[in-house]
Amino acid sequence: MVPLREDVTTSVVIVGAGISGIATAFFTLKYTHRPVVLIDRGLIAHGATGHNAGQLLADFERPFDEIVSEFGFDLAIAGWRDIRSGWELLSEMYSDADCRIKFSRFPGYIGKTTLDQTIIYLEELSLKVKGGFHDEQCYISKDAPFLSSIPEKYRDLYSVVEPRFIQERLETESDIFHTLVVDERGCLNSALLCQEVAKYLQKTYVHRFGLYEQTQMRKLVLHDDHVVIDTGNHTITAEHAVLCTNGFEDFSVFDKHGLAIDLAFHRMIKGEVGYMSGYLEKMNKEPIGISFFMPDIDPRHEEEGQYFYLTRRPYDIDLDRRPGKWNLICVGGPEAHLSDREQYFFEYDYPDTMQHDIDAFIKGYYDTDPNKKINYQFTWHGLMGYTPDRIRRIGFEPRNNRLLYNVGCNGIGLIPALFGGRKIARLLSGEQLPPSIFDPRIH
Repeated sequence: MVPLREDVTTSVVIVGAGISGIATAFFTLKYTHRPVVLIDRGLIAHGATGHNAGQLLADFERPFDEIVSEFGFDLAIAGWRDIRSGWELLSEMYSDADCRIKFSRFPGYIGKTTLDQTIIYLEELSLKVKGGFHDEQCYISKDAPFLSSIPEKYRDLYSVVEPRFIQERLETESDIFHTLVVDERGCLNSALLCQEVAKYLQKTYVHRFGLYEQTQMRKLVLHDDHVVIDTGNHTITAEHAVLCTNGFEDFSVFDKHGLAIDLAFHRMIKGEVGYMSGYLEKMNKEPIGISFFMPDIDPRHEEEGQYFYLTRRPYDIDLDRRPGKWNLICVGGPEAHLSDREQYFFEYDYPDTMQHDIDAFIKGYYDTDPNKKINYQFTWHGLMGYTPDRIRRIGFEPRNNRLLYNVGCNGIGLIPALFGGRKIARLLSGEQLPPSIFDPRIH
């Protein structure tokens, strides 16, 4: 841990050393000649990046047909293609940095329960297929009570299967899940990934990269040709600043527009705290990622119902010196909202109600052995930053192009953050990019 101990001048200063900041630093250093300084008010990857279930998923947390309606088909499909490019960018980063952490990639599964959930997904799938993407599969149980109500126009998009086919892939005995979606997912320890990549950057770009932890930005002052960051005791002067935060740090942005940018940025990100629990099992199953849409979920307002997700991956540390190899089972889903500019602390207590909801889900739908007592080794929470339309913001601040954003984790931020980092590097290199659904905009 090295905090900033003197005034610094650089070309690019990146604020936030989670996956967004690390990716932005990696691609900027690799594809430009610009010096980079990366700061974090805490420790590297100790924010949302270090408080998740390790799930890798290239997707939007919003129905795709809504994105098409808002931006048009061509821009929406281009955005979908952009997000998916994060897989190749992850492989590039992982390979360049010679990472040693376990990285699993596999078919993932989504269980849906109702007709509305199913039809909205089939409409999304039809648009993706129209755009040339054919790698997701949909299966519907022959016993689904709504099977005959599915419009005929979707008939070529799904296969009818035995209920057990769906139960086996969701690893559940429950018969409430009538629709199964198969997509591409992965799992890794994202905090360790960031730490390994940071070490690689420090070693590879000795004269162009500086990393300062325990360094909090208090003020960001934008000028016409440079920026100045005040960290309390010292300043950082740069040509550009890139915000890779969740938007709830205690800082202000000043420029000739007064408070317009400051207010716009903090309103751009809405904080939600996600709660997760983890326990260990013998390593007798392969890594997996599964999502469960419960019956009360409104597909267009997922935050208003019960949704759970589960990852299973090898556990790298021998807990309490126990012999044998272990899988770590992480389960999340319950969330709580933060009010505007409310401060979040990782030291907050873990509410009993959240643990109860997760425990009830596990025992009711996943680990249903009535005689098994689950010993939760870990309970934690993390701050997720949601944009109002649940689409990440990547690019120049419209009022002052000395400021750029790679923000908005939206709950599935690891893969999208990598695309964001690569796009920022392209912009900083002077490349002129076409309009995108991710462009920051004035409201």
